[in-house]
Amino acid sequence: MFANIVDVSSYLNMKAVKLHRSTTALSCILMFCAVFICLLGSNAAAADVSGRLITSAAIAINPATHKVYAVDEEHNAVIVTDEYTGLTNKVAVDKSPIALAVLPALNRVYVVNTDSNSISVIDGRRDVVIATIRGGSHPYTIAANRKTNQVYVTYTYDHILTVIDGITDAASTMKTGSADGIVIDEKTNTLFLTTYEDPNIRIVNASTGKVQKVLVGGHIWGMVFDTTASRLYLAHTSTADVLSLDEKTLRIAKIPVGHIPCALAFNPITRRLYAVNYGDHTLSVIDTDAARAVKELGVGDHPQAVITDDRRNRIYVANVHGNSVTVVDGSKNVVIETYQAGNHPYALAVDENTSQVYAAIYGDSASIRVDTTPVSR
Repeated sequence: MFANIVDVSSYLNMKAVKLHRSTTALSCILMFCAVFICLLGSNAAAADVSGRLITSAAIAINPATHKVYAVDEEHNAVIVTDEYTGLTNKVAVDKSPIALAVLPALNRVYVVNTDSNSISVIDGRRDVVIATIRGGSHPYTIAANRKTNQVYVTYTYDHILTVIDGITDAASTMKTGSADGIVIDEKTNTLFLTTYEDPNIRIVNASTGKVQKVLVGGHIWGMVFDTTASRLYLAHTSTADVLSLDEKTLRIAKIPVGHIPCALAFNPITRRLYAVNYGDHTLSVIDTDAARAVKELGVGDHPQAVITDDRRNRIYVANVHGNSVTVVDGSKNVVIETYQAGNHPYALAVDENTSQVYAAIYGDSASIRVDTTPVSR
């Protein structure tokens, strides 16, 4: 069995690039069994049916080099695909890589290896591991501040955050508590951490390590930050709301959406927020200035991930049980097309310079055809 990265770049250009991925998973959204993440108790994190941890940070693109990086958990590797040539390269890392992040300015890729308690550092020029950083117990997900060239790694079982200096690859730790989710306000160098069952989010000053807790309610999954408005949005899976948190005043507002919102994406140009609703197979379009949903679109079976191409005003939704990716025109708020995308796409990445979008999927041993010709309509 193999899995693949499928390029669903636009409704006029469908292209597929074959990569390898884990054999044991059906869906990372199985964490929502009765709206409850069922594997890890108080340190719950997204899991597939075999109990293996997975995360939406499984795939990323370096926009400077136009290379796609995806974790290959089963083979303890990262698969690198050149967007222009379609050629792939396998980079061996430690055991069970599940998440990665890119620092484009340094051409570095940081890979979370959950079963090895380590982070691999890949030199993007040569696509080789140049350092291995030892971390805490079961690192889970990762985020990079592209302004400071700092990388942050969260843990499922450890109450720390690993901080990596991208220039030197020196690592230090902060005591922040375990976390399932992390986003960064790059302007203020502030981190936002969530743990699914914890009713508090943690706001961390990345410069000083000071931690502030804010009560938002439990069962948060999916975050995105609006830098211009200094506002954090959180998907509240159990109440069918998106929470809006003002970073400066800490005031919270609720925006009703569909059933089990589990992922968010934000277009800073149009100021539209998009929430995929796993439970009712929809995408909520939110006017952030008005703080309300203005449209609800039907997408595929159990949408799991969403991403925006801000320049082209396109929204891409990965339907994890529909084996498809839905493309939405953000200017008209209409579905353009839904494409087959292998088995169980669960994470997305976009290169806005090339207008290419890739989905990390679980799949069978079927090869995916590369097709660079326009799709007729």
